[in-house]
This record gives sequence, C-alpha cells and structure tokens, in this order.
Amino acid sequence: MANIGKIARRGFLIGSAALVGGVAFGVYQIRKPAPNPLDPGDDAAVLNPYVVVDQKGVTLIAPRSEMGQGVRTSLAALIADELDVDPTAVNVIHGPAAQAYFNSAMVAEGLPGRMYNMTGFQHSLGQAVGQVAKLLSLQVTGGSSSMKDGFDKMRHAGASARETLKEAAAQQLGIARASLRTRNGQVIAPDGTTLRYEDLAQAAAALSPIKAKLRPASERTYIGKPVPRVDMVAKSTGTAGFGVDVRLDGMKFAAIRQSPRFGVGKIAMDASAAETMPGVERVLDLGDAVVVIGTNTWLAQQAAEAIDITWKDAPYPADTDGLFAEIARSFDDAPNSTLRDDGDVDSLPPDATVIEAEYKLPYLAHATMEPMTATALYTGDRLEVWAPNQGPTIVRRTAAALAGLAEDAVTVHTTYLGGGFGRRIETDYVDPAVQAAMAMPGIPIQVTWSREEDMRHDYYRPGAMARYRGAVKDGKALMVHGKIAAQSTTVEGGARMLGLSVSGPDKGHVDAAFNQPFAIPNFRVEGYLTKPMIPVGFWRSVGASFNGFFSDTIIDEMAHAAGRDPLAFRLELAEPEHAPSAHVLNTVREMSGWTGQTPDGVGRGVGFAYSFGTPVAMVVEVRDEDGDIRISNCWIAADLGTIVDPSIVEAQMISGAIYGLSAAMQGEITLQNGEVVQENFPDYDALRMHITPAFDVRLSETSEFMGGAGEPSTPPSMPALANAIHDLTGTRARTLPLNRQFSFVL
Repeated sequence: MANIGKIARRGFLIGSAALVGGVAFGVYQIRKPAPNPLDPGDDAAVLNPYVVVDQKGVTLIAPRSEMGQGVRTSLAALIADELDVDPTAVNVIHGPAAQAYFNSAMVAEGLPGRMYNMTGFQHSLGQAVGQVAKLLSLQVTGGSSSMKDGFDKMRHAGASARETLKEAAAQQLGIARASLRTRNGQVIAPDGTTLRYEDLAQAAAALSPIKAKLRPASERTYIGKPVPRVDMVAKSTGTAGFGVDVRLDGMKFAAIRQSPRFGVGKIAMDASAAETMPGVERVLDLGDAVVVIGTNTWLAQQAAEAIDITWKDAPYPADTDGLFAEIARSFDDAPNSTLRDDGDVDSLPPDATVIEAEYKLPYLAHATMEPMTATALYTGDRLEVWAPNQGPTIVRRTAAALAGLAEDAVTVHTTYLGGGFGRRIETDYVDPAVQAAMAMPGIPIQVTWSREEDMRHDYYRPGAMARYRGAVKDGKALMVHGKIAAQSTTVEGGARMLGLSVSGPDKGHVDAAFNQPFAIPNFRVEGYLTKPMIPVGFWRSVGASFNGFFSDTIIDEMAHAAGRDPLAFRLELAEPEHAPSAHVLNTVREMSGWTGQTPDGVGRGVGFAYSFGTPVAMVVEVRDEDGDIRISNCWIAADLGTIVDPSIVEAQMISGAIYGLSAAMQGEITLQNGEVVQENFPDYDALRMHITPAFDVRLSETSEFMGGAGEPSTPPSMPALANAIHDLTGTRARTLPLNRQFSFVL
C-alpha cells in the first residue's frame, strides 16, 4: 500500500478509501455521501473514511485537530472497541480538508432551547439539523464537540471494518461470517485458524462495506477506561510535528509586522534599512501589514522591526474606557435576544430583598504556547498549506480565494497544534503565508509571528458587562433578571468561520446565563450586542466564559442576602430543575468536605455553570499568606453522560479550570492610543506551577446525553475563585481581573 503520509499529502480523505493492498472503512448516516476527494488509483477500492487497513496495520484518519486535548487517543479508542484492536497500536493521522469530516454536533448546539431539559425527540432533531454542517463543509474542532460528534461515527466505522474483514475471511475459508470472531487484530475461525487484518486487507478492498450493529455497553473494552495517549511518545521525544516544525526543501522564513491599530493601513513606510540587511530577500507590503522574507525567522523579525512605518489612527475608541463606554451604550438599544423569560421579573412583593449589581469582565487573549505560524507553497496552479489549524476547510476556502484558485487546487496539511482554545479557527495567520508564497512561486515560505505580534493581534475574548437584579424572600430565590452586553463572537467570528452573515437571536452570547438549570420562578435574561470595535473571536468556552461569572456571582450574592449557605442555596434551585446538576453540586460538597464554615485565614467559594451539555460544580479554597492570597485547592465535579476516557476528561477539567483561574486572577487586554498594551507573557501571565492549586476531580455519567469536556470547567472557575475571596475577605468582586483589588502569592 502507498505510504499513508503520501496519501494525506495528496488529499486523502473521505468517503472511503482503499489503496493498493489496503482498504478504508467508515459509515455515513446521511442520505447523500459527501464527495470523495481521493484518487484511489487503478488497484484501489473505495469504501469509506476514517479507518484504513493495510499491510502495516490499522490507521485512523482523524477528523479533528489534536491540540493537546487527547482527541486522537479517544477517537482511536472508539474504533478499537468495535474493531478489536489495541488503540495504542493504531496509527492516527489528520487528513486534509474534506466535506465529509463535517462537525454536526457544533451545529446541533445552535438549536433553540436550554439543552439541559432537551427531550429525546429534540436531541434527534438536533442530530438531523446538524447535517447542515455538511452543506457548509464545517470541518471544525471546537465547541467541546469532538466526542459528541464522533462517538457514533467512529464506532460505526470500526464495526463496519470488523464485519467487512470477517466477510473477506469467510470467503477465503469457505465458511459463514457469523461463525467467525475477532480479537487483537485477527479474525478467528471455529477451528482456531487465525487471519491477520493486514493479510485480509486486499480482499476486503474488493467488498462493499458491511453495516453492523454496535456492541452493547457491557461488551466495551476501551470506552470508559484510561488508554495510553497515542501521541505520548512523539511529544515526549520531540518528534511530534507542530506547525513551527515544518521543514521543506528550499524553504524561506518570514516575519510579519502588522498595524498596531486594527483595520487601518499606513500613512508612510521606509523599508530601506530592512532591505539592505544581509539575508533579507523580500519585503512585501500587505497594506495593513508588512512581511519580510529571509533566510531565517530571527533575521526576518529583526528586519521587520527595522522598517520605519507611520500608521493611521484607530477608527474605534482609542482606550479601554472608551471601549467599555460603547459596551455600556448597548444597553440603550433593544435586546437582541430574550431567550429566557419565566414569570414576571417586574412585579415583586414589597418585602422582597433586591440585589442590584453591575459586573465587568475584560477583553482576553488566547495566549497559545505555540506562536501563530503557517507554511505555504504556491506553484501557480496549485497551493499547499501546512498549518496548526482548527478548521481545515475554512483554511482551504480562504486560501483559495486569496490565490484565485478553485478549492480543489488547495491542499491543507493539519499539524499538531501547540494550543488552540479557539484562536486557530481563524485564518489570519495563514493568509500572510499564502500571500508570501504567491510572491515567490515554487518556494515554500514559513511565516512565524513574534510573541508580540501574536498578543497584540488576536481575535480576543470580548470584554463584557452585565446588569443584574436578583430578589430573595424568606430565604428563597424569587427573581433573577440579567442584561448582558458585549461584542458578538457569533456575529463577528461566526461570519468569518462560515463565510456567511449571521443574524437573529444570538444564543451563544447568553450561554451559561439563560440556560442555567435553576428553578427560579421569575427569570429573564436579555442579550445586547455591541457594535464591532476591536477583533473578537472564540475563546475557550466562548460566551459562557463571561456569563458563567455573571450568572453564578449574582446567585452567590442572593444566597448571602438570604442568609443561606451558598452551596445549599444552589442545590435547592437545581434539584427540581435538573438532576445531573444537583448531582454534581452534591458531589463537590462531599469531595470538599463543605460545611459552609471556614477558619480564619481560609476562604472557600462554590461556582456552578452548565455549558456545552455538561454541568460542572467547583469549590475553590484560598488562604491568606502574610496578606497575600494563595489558591490552595480546587475540587471539580462534572457529569458528562458518557465518558470515553476518564483520564483525558480529568485532564481537560483541570486544564479548563487553570485557564479560567489564570484569567480571573490576572488576565486582561487593555488599550491605549488604539493599541493593545500587553506584548508578551510578562504582561499576560498564567498560573505557574508553584501557585497552581491541588486538584481533585470526580466524573459522573448520569446525564442522558453526552456532554463536552474541553471547555465546561472554565466558566465556573472564575466565580468560584471570586466567591472564595469574598468568603476570605468579606469583599465582593464584581470586576475581573482580581489582582486589581487583591494581592496574590506570585
């Protein structure tokens, strides 16, 4: 069989595929299969995507990007459970852009409703509506959707492969397929005869794929159990291929310098100093940016900084206060959405206690460890792109438009990602590489952003404001009315991702606010959209990242106003509304030994959020150390319905919490003179190992439907920390980051 790497390089993917001496398996649960981009060759059979069996064993064609979240391992475990192979023996590669790898689960999330009370019919409807992603060629890794999207697809692919290999063996042995069984990559006959999958591949390639029933949960071998990471050895030995690792014959290296003010170009430019530097080969003027191409990245970055440029002024408010004044003005307009409007929030008994609060959260950067980078090779009639990306079909579409080529003339190679968090759904870091490659046809060009360019030219998590009213009476929650204003990631980021304008009620804008599973008789949430100002995009947990803080903090304030234990108060609201949410609150109470009482010098806070189909409850403990605050412990309880790999989910829960705690403690992007102030990690730091709390995670599977893992622990982490500090100090934080009010151990 041809080398799998070569297959991927020339556009291997979908529909099915089998090459010389090999066969690919998969399953489409759609009426019209997506087109097959593979040219199989004269001796190859075309079956389905995902699973390739050849003389070298089993290869999984992963439809989702690996950015450290363990998706390759979990996808391998899903096919392995049905195919009867060891998942650690499965070779996993990411195929190029292809319509068949659409992500239906992301689209299904957009259905109206609160999700936590979704019926089986609504869930089935969501799966059907999710097929729209195929029409949009939405091959995207995001929205904590990889396992929800792949759980059935991968198992069906493995089952189909198993039965087709058994049929090949049955025909070879002259016996019925039903009499055969499989184990450890072999088909076994009743008399003990064994045939390796590798030896059956060529015969299976001549067969039509066989549909097969999935095994019951009781017969699963790998699903639900920890599996060694399939990328562990490569990442431990430095042999894993990230975007910055791409090396091609004759490659040149480039750096970019962009306007420090978004959306504007230059008044004047003098590049003579850069052009005369030894090793500099080209300076490209892109209007709002310049790209310097040279013999190495460091040289190119130095040359880019040597260019004398006068930039135009910003067309948006030039400082942070001006941006937030525009966000506040959004409240003067009609709401974009009112997705929850239970009872009557305006009619309250005169003896009710009312809490009014305004909350404010900053713009945030993604700050991925691997800088923005991409490599491109343009030959006039074809274009190849190597990029650590979250959306291969999006990269292909925008690259083709830039190069003036048809999409089928563009090949996208997805490398490992050194962090994504939503940042690499964008294509702004790929586009300059394409433009540079077009300026020097036949020569691969790698453009790598400096950390400063990365930090100051992000698609940021929107700054957001909320105005909340809450009411309690006789120790009970009576009313919540929230108004939330921010730039819209759906309107701005969604339009870029889909290549379409986006309108209508913005569900993502109020996620983790309108859909919190609390039985409050009078409950209204309104979303207000701020006009586009600085670039915003999808940040880990998206709108839930700010709404988790807003919606949980008001509940905490109401609990204290009612004289109630904050955890018991939440539990009382969750029990009649959503059993899995009540379950995680009960679980985290047990885990942390919560009593509602803390000794002097110790504070504890609870946080809760439902997002991406997963309820997560969290208790954070802080301690006073000579006037500074240390985050000492964090307990996390989550209910995902079905868990593919508990060790990977636990890691994601901790990762999401660290991401959120880092932002809550010290993360913010600010502007002066229209320019982002923060430039590098010293200006935008994360939790370091010595100040990261000890974690304890407990996972449950009581939910009827599968939830996400990568993002749901980020939203509750921020209010949990702020609530713990309130318990410690008596001071309520309504604005983040917390280091503006409190001093932390650093």
